[in-house]
Amino acid sequence: MKPIRIGVVGCGAIAQVHHMPNLHALQDLFEVTAVCDVSAGTAAYVAQRFNVPQHFTDYRDLLATDVEAVLLCQSDPKTDVALAVFEAGKHLFIEKPMCFSLEETDAIIAAHKKSGKVGQVGYMKVYDPAYEYAKQEVDSMKNIRFVQVNHLHPSNDLHVRQFHVERFDDIPADAMTSTRAARTAARRDAIGDVPPHVEGAFYLLSGSMIHDIYGMRTMMGVPNKVVSSEIWFDGRAVTMTLEYPSGARCVASWVDLPNLWDFRETLEVYGDDKRVLITYPTGFSRGILSTITVQGVDEKGTTYRMEPAIDWESAFSRELRHFYDCVANGATCRTPVESARDDIALIIDVIKAYQTQASVAR
Repeated sequence: MKPIRIGVVGCGAIAQVHHMPNLHALQDLFEVTAVCDVSAGTAAYVAQRFNVPQHFTDYRDLLATDVEAVLLCQSDPKTDVALAVFEAGKHLFIEKPMCFSLEETDAIIAAHKKSGKVGQVGYMKVYDPAYEYAKQEVDSMKNIRFVQVNHLHPSNDLHVRQFHVERFDDIPADAMTSTRAARTAARRDAIGDVPPHVEGAFYLLSGSMIHDIYGMRTMMGVPNKVVSSEIWFDGRAVTMTLEYPSGARCVASWVDLPNLWDFRETLEVYGDDKRVLITYPTGFSRGILSTITVQGVDEKGTTYRMEPAIDWESAFSRELRHFYDCVANGATCRTPVESARDDIALIIDVIKAYQTQASVAR
């Protein structure tokens, strides 16, 4: 099969740092034939930098070309564009967060089903070789007792500035106004009108801690209860306790540490006789591998510790390879748009648990 003709909507930092270089490197799988951004300067720059023949400021013009698939990574919300992609009969790779509310989620899922096309969410960490190895270890654990997540997040600017990312001050005022209004409407549909610190926590859960939320779900399944939820540091930190049907508990925290260079994101799973620990690098890095440590007691009673070597290919490249396999070969998508509903519902329940100061059964 010839390379899939793909268009990219949204040419900001994640496109310039990861997606465009990776698509260029995967030229046997993808041909980027068009890019789009509401900033005319950004669209033109990315097209020139990566030798893309067409660039637009309106996604509808991109959809009118002969692209077969769309990689959607514009500023949130992305819902209207996602629906238009499916309605145009194109395959869709949509960056996280897919959307904010269950109403949006159900509309995207319905459009996906009607289209018969591939709809994949950019949940890149589950394609990380370290995560895949860790999941095999966790799947072999008989009694999982405790899960802990720590996500200590510096300002993205500290890491983005390590790359050549061009920004242009030419976004039309009406486009910014429309985006803000759509974002507010989606947030209201999800959690209503809330104080500023709760609104801030909702967006950090949706935009950054979503990586931990889908990673926990893929590893552990869907929790049956939000035991407690705390929003602190003026909405710049969240701690939640989740309960799983097995009785296992998870304590997960996200904390904004804007001036600290050292990004730190870990997932730890503890059983009766084994611990699995993953440490991730920031998403705005290249060539820095996740690490995994497995500690346990073998059948002879001997304590062991392993730190397996991890494949070098990035999770971002691997998820694009998987998208190609789904489109070209009919592979079953590992992160379909339908799976995002569980994550969005959990975020809403975490906010509800904080607002009511009571556990939320699910």
